[in-house]
Amino acid sequence: MHRDTWMEIDLDAVCDNVRRIKEICGKRIIAVVKANAYGCGDRQVAEACIDAGAEMLAVSSLDEALILRNEGIRCAILIVGTTNPQDAQVMAGYKISAAAYSPEWVDALVQTDCAGLRVHLKMDTGMNRIGFQTIDQLQEAYKKLNDAGCIIEGIFTHFSCSDSDPAFTDAQYARFQEAVESLPEKPEWIHCDNSDATVSFKDPLSNACRLGVSLYGVSSFLDDLKHPLALYSRLSMVKTVPAGQKVGYGATYETNEDEIIATMPIGYADGFIRANQGRRVYINGKYCEVVGRVCMDQTMLKLPEYMPTGTAAEIFGPHIPLEKMAEELHTIPYEIICLITMRVTRVYRRGGKRYLIKNDRMTLSEL
Repeated sequence: MHRDTWMEIDLDAVCDNVRRIKEICGKRIIAVVKANAYGCGDRQVAEACIDAGAEMLAVSSLDEALILRNEGIRCAILIVGTTNPQDAQVMAGYKISAAAYSPEWVDALVQTDCAGLRVHLKMDTGMNRIGFQTIDQLQEAYKKLNDAGCIIEGIFTHFSCSDSDPAFTDAQYARFQEAVESLPEKPEWIHCDNSDATVSFKDPLSNACRLGVSLYGVSSFLDDLKHPLALYSRLSMVKTVPAGQKVGYGATYETNEDEIIATMPIGYADGFIRANQGRRVYINGKYCEVVGRVCMDQTMLKLPEYMPTGTAAEIFGPHIPLEKMAEELHTIPYEIICLITMRVTRVYRRGGKRYLIKNDRMTLSEL
């Protein structure tokens, strides 16, 4: 690791979270590892989830599914997003399941050699993103897919506000139940619960749940999940700046007195966006303000006391929860970790120690 900015991922904590949630819901686990496992490393997180009992992985595209297959993942994989019907044989050949989500998609698919393709019927129950809009569409799709030799492996929907609106979630569930009961026979996989619904919404219908951000300890309903993620940088320069001096692009900050200003090598090209100006990072027991505009590659801080170069700064982690950072930036934890770019080295921990340092722009190092 040649740059002093990195993200740490404790895979033991990810495993513990999977086991804890499975204990609560008692259902089969689908681990959502789309978007490179929300930026945390699809293969590494997938392997941890499988070790902890996940039976299926969910991704957003065929590209993401094929990357996992190329990385040696043999677990069942479901593409919950859209796909090209012309790729039916690719998906079937790699044992990748696809979402069937519209009459147009089904009509195009059955014109191809799609026999053997595993599909999960997607019912839109109020999200209005993708999915069949009516029971008639769902039943017609079932018949066409079945006649074409597809394996109708599952049915699912997605709750849009299971963390905030129980009444709307109840209405979505009632619609999903109607959809499931309209099929000639129930598929093997029935899933509607996302991370929050998995622990807050008890239903007798579904037999699997999809875990996404809860893998990383983020939950609106549980306070005993572990937090496996932390983002760090190190101070690269520390200096005293006299009173009345400007700091950073646009001269948006001016020192009121002699101030200790430090620079660290992280910026918006790493996913530490400019809106972090005025927020704080944690260094040696002190919360230090980000002053001046965040640059592409560097950020300045006001220190309450002198700290030597090389001192680690916690961007989020044990002392700055991801949820708190998201709240201060008026966003959600998903977005923060997905924005961390691939030039930030990922450091993985297992068994209480570092075991892998990974940067896709360089090489893989085993410790």
